[in-house]
Amino acid sequence: MIDTLNKTPKGGEFLVKETPANEIFSLEELTEEQKMLRDSAKEFIDREVAPQKERFEKKDYAFTEEVMRKLGEMGMLGISVPEEYGGLGMGFVTTMLACDYISGVTGSLATAYGAHTGIGTLPIVLYGTEEQKKKYLPDLAAGTKFGAYCLTEPDAGSDANSGKTKAKLSEDGKHYIINGQKMWISNAGFADTFTLFAKIEDDKNITGFVINRSELENPESLTFGEEEHKLGIRASSTRQVFFNDMKVPVENLLGERNNGFKIALNALNVGRIKLAGACLDAQRRILNHSIQYSNERKQFGVSIATFGAIRKKIAEMATGLFVSEAGCFRAAKNIEDKINELVDGGLDHQAAELKGVEEFAVECSILKVFVSDLAQNTADEGIQVYGGMGFSEDTPMEAAWRDSRISRIYEGTNEINRLLAVGMLIKRAMKGELDLLSPAMAISKELMGIPSFEVPDYSSFMSEEKSIIANLKKVFLMVAGAALQKYMTEIEKQQHLLLNASEILNQIYMAESTILRVEKHFSPDSVEAAMAQLNLYKAVEKTIVAAKEGIISFAEGDEQRMMLSGLRRFTKYANNPNVVALTEKVASHYIEKGAY
Repeated sequence: MIDTLNKTPKGGEFLVKETPANEIFSLEELTEEQKMLRDSAKEFIDREVAPQKERFEKKDYAFTEEVMRKLGEMGMLGISVPEEYGGLGMGFVTTMLACDYISGVTGSLATAYGAHTGIGTLPIVLYGTEEQKKKYLPDLAAGTKFGAYCLTEPDAGSDANSGKTKAKLSEDGKHYIINGQKMWISNAGFADTFTLFAKIEDDKNITGFVINRSELENPESLTFGEEEHKLGIRASSTRQVFFNDMKVPVENLLGERNNGFKIALNALNVGRIKLAGACLDAQRRILNHSIQYSNERKQFGVSIATFGAIRKKIAEMATGLFVSEAGCFRAAKNIEDKINELVDGGLDHQAAELKGVEEFAVECSILKVFVSDLAQNTADEGIQVYGGMGFSEDTPMEAAWRDSRISRIYEGTNEINRLLAVGMLIKRAMKGELDLLSPAMAISKELMGIPSFEVPDYSSFMSEEKSIIANLKKVFLMVAGAALQKYMTEIEKQQHLLLNASEILNQIYMAESTILRVEKHFSPDSVEAAMAQLNLYKAVEKTIVAAKEGIISFAEGDEQRMMLSGLRRFTKYANNPNVVALTEKVASHYIEKGAY
């Protein structure tokens, strides 16, 4: 079933091919230039933002704007903008790295930064005409103007193409007259450059437009609601936006007419992986606060860091962070390599970046779901480590918990993204872009055969772990293949089943990324190896639950018995890991070190 990957893999191909450890990228391989950028971002956040965190919690929107202007002066808003338009023109990995280290202290800044550099700027980079790019990008890269992205409407959230905002061509043919409203628009209070979507006349699909608020003929044609009062990200400006006979020059149409939905989807693909990156330093800071507090806090005459229940939480938080890093930067480098490959093949950078990100849309959705879920769980456990104090505004945990909650909703809810990841895989298989059928059929044949009772040689580092990953892939293909055979084109209506399949898919990608990171950079006795093994054990357990639920939902009789037997076979360890010992090893390391 499993082959060796080509140098640049296809999106989703990890499921049917074995990835050698030397072909993945991780944080251990940053260049000196990338390390300097990371350290510069971290130093700025620690100096300018962390001491002022209370201002964000008190809804100081002006301070968020002030910090964004300073980031613009540092060049941090133009990292992914090509040099000819005033940016730094750096690669996707560097873009992710900046997003990671700028976003950790407060969700308010993380949202402002992500909305501006991602969905606020990227549609123009990817779809803008040469004139549009020259006009809008230099100011966005410098932070002299800020970007906002107007897609969501009261009746059009996940179903973005159902928006009611309308554009009508003026009688002289020089303008589109736009009417409608958008909601939950990040940066609306201080943005000047708006990317917005509307249906022209009776078109089936939305179309994109870009405007500068400061250049409107009638400033009153673009109005705003009051700032939304939110659970978290309190100093992120979030307002409704109203278009009242707003005149937009025809040359401001972005991309092609009727193509707005594709623009929105591709911008969101980038937004998804960057959102996962934006959750990383938040996890680091929560973990470090938890370690520090557990070392200082004494109960019954001893530090609470000596208690097994606390040590377990620290170990699981550290492991989750290590796993999140592994998946995020593996995918980021794959995207960067694909873009470079396409450019070398003759595509211009704009088209190459579009195709490169679109290629790894499955991985972007996996990361968005896995890391945002984990980030909130980490914040929740951080409160628990602090006990009663964790519930107080005097400690950093309650704000971190509130800020983390939105990550499971924006850039497409986690439920939508779970369905998307599996749905995109199935569509690629049906188009012949990814062969899922052959390996699925091979697994059906394997299930009918007599299992081997020979114990494999697992003497080499991470060999058993990689064997288990290969078997988890068989579980996914077994369940998804049988379900697809039963439901065919109706499979998209089986959301319970798709959610189960998505859980298995997520666990495979993240566990494999971690194992390969460890195999490439660490030794068998390292704490990193312990984290990879600990995470894999949890991944196997979650796979068993999701697969069993799925199998029982659609298979009966002999087919059900055979698949459940296959599930037991494919999730069996030759050498069961000592989970308590692994947990203790991880906890001891970070508690003694005092930080991640």
